[in-house]
Formats: sequence, structure tokens, C-alpha cells
Amino acid sequence: MKSAVFYGKHDLRVEEHEMPEVGAQDILIQVKACGVCGTDVHIYEGDKGAAEVTPPTILGHEFSGVIAKVGSEVKDYKVGDRVCIDPNCYCGACEPCRNGVAHYCEHMIGYGTTVNGGFAEYCAVNKRQVYKLGDNTSFEQGAMTEPVACCLHGLDMCEIRPGHQVVVIGGGMIGLLMLQLAKLAGAAKVALLEPVESKREVGKKLGADVCIDPIHDDVKMCLEKAGMTWINTVIECVGRPSTIEQAIDIAGNKAVVMMFGLTKPDETISVKPFQIFQKELELKASYINPYTQKRALDLIDSGRLDVSSMVYDVCGLDKLEDILSKPELRANGKYIISPEK
Repeated sequence: MKSAVFYGKHDLRVEEHEMPEVGAQDILIQVKACGVCGTDVHIYEGDKGAAEVTPPTILGHEFSGVIAKVGSEVKDYKVGDRVCIDPNCYCGACEPCRNGVAHYCEHMIGYGTTVNGGFAEYCAVNKRQVYKLGDNTSFEQGAMTEPVACCLHGLDMCEIRPGHQVVVIGGGMIGLLMLQLAKLAGAAKVALLEPVESKREVGKKLGADVCIDPIHDDVKMCLEKAGMTWINTVIECVGRPSTIEQAIDIAGNKAVVMMFGLTKPDETISVKPFQIFQKELELKASYINPYTQKRALDLIDSGRLDVSSMVYDVCGLDKLEDILSKPELRANGKYIISPEK
């Protein structure tokens, strides 16, 4: 089968790979759509993502497709079902799993990180990780379920209440999802900080009350003019020290600052403890997607969450390395890989 195999930093090869073995509790999925994630970029650049990757590995953890084969002990799924997957498979027996924090599982399997994933024509996964797509959900939308699930976990930690004021920093796919989720959570006003005009335009269409160019505009003045004088939550979706520091600076008293964007492992930020003390800020971060996959899928299928407007293009596997290696391409928006192209 045609696959995109990661061999090490800046070494991704599209090549023929043996078909996955299907165990008794496994499901073989013919991949129809697989999203390109910021984690994939970090891995390609030689950095650690959410999990260690040992080459050679087929990357890709945001995917959907059609069931091609089921193991002998699989009863709830059949060939032809349209499905997506939660890529993080917990053991259920270690101390974190037994204490309600399974996303810190000591034996976690990560499809597309610790084992082969969805940048291939086929992928075999444990039946526990499979979710049927709703009737209204396309394969491209289904591939977005995992990033939405990650966003939901982060949003839950933000504790947004009806009437709150929220600032989202970064208008990429994650920022645009967070913008919508904040509105759904009851935020009265949501501001988007994004330097790319086309992304600000999408943000306006998706419900942002004010869109600000942080490069050319005075951010604090723009927020004040919009009536946002007490920012309850700032969600940083860029993953740069400068934007994390900006999030802390613009947050209001008693605010939550969610550091959602993934930085490089060794990057640091400059924090003034007195500023944290004076405003009683809560600095939080969010790790993967525990217990939120089904909620994400239901939101997408309901039509209340737009996961399509931020998709720039659907490409074949042969375009994947270009996308991973060129920031100017990724600046266009979300890319989805279809192994059939």
C-alpha cells in the first residue's frame, strides 16, 4: 500500500509498505482523509510532539475512512461503515488510567506517533478507538474530529461562562475552532488576533466580534474600543513564546490564560510573577483529548460547529512533505491528505 513513512528529521518518503495485520480486536480502515497537524510538523522538524516517535513510522493521527475488514472478536462494526478514530489508545490498567487521567497512560499507543497511522491507504486500529461518522459528516469533516476533541478538552479547562469576554490568539484551524467553541460556551464577546487578513475574514464569518491585526494594530486599544475591558479568558493557539507572553499581558483580573499552542520542547517564556500575582491569573495548558471524541463528533454532525471553512486544500500523499516543510503553504490554512488522490 502507498504510505508516507517518517525516517527522521526532514526525511519523509512516500513508498510502498506492507499491509497492516488485523488482530482479533482490530479494525482495518481504508483511509479517505487524514489531516495535517502541527504535531506532524514538529515531528518532521525533529522535535517531540505529544509522544515519542521511533522511525520508521507512518505518521498521521487525524483520519477517517471506511472499514475494510474486522477482526474475529469485533461485533459492533461491519465492513462498509464510515468511521473516524481517536488515535490515543489507553491501556486501562496503569495507575493514571485507574485514577481517571488516562491521557497520562504509561503504556499509551498513539496511532500516527508510536505506531503506524493514517498517512497511508490503510491503517489497522483497536476497535476501542473507532467511532461511526454521523449521516451529515463527510470524511474530511470526520478527519477533524480529533483536533476538535483536543480543543474541547482545552475549552473545558478554560471554564468559560455565559457573558464572558474571550480573546483567541491565532486564526489557524485550532484558533478558528476555539473561537466557535467559546461562542457556543456562552461568551458574550470573542476577539481574534491574527495577522493574515484572509484568516481574519474567516474569523468574522465564524462569529468573531472583533478581528485584530496584532502586527499593525494597537491590540489593547482595539479591545477597549470593542468594549472588551475585562478579558476573562485568553486562548493562545500559536505556540510561540511571544504570543504566550502577549496572552498573559492582555488577560484581565482573575482570568484564565490557556497555553494551547504547542511550542518547541526547549522554548521558554519570560514571566513576571508580580503580574500573575496582581491579576490572580491562572496559567493552564491542555494535553491531547481525554474523553471528548464523541462530543466532538456529535458537535460536527449537528452542524453547530464549522470544521470546513478553515480547510485550504485536499491533496495526495505526494504533496505531504512540501506541506510539512514549507510554512508559507501551511499559512494558507488546514491541509487534508487523501491517499486516493
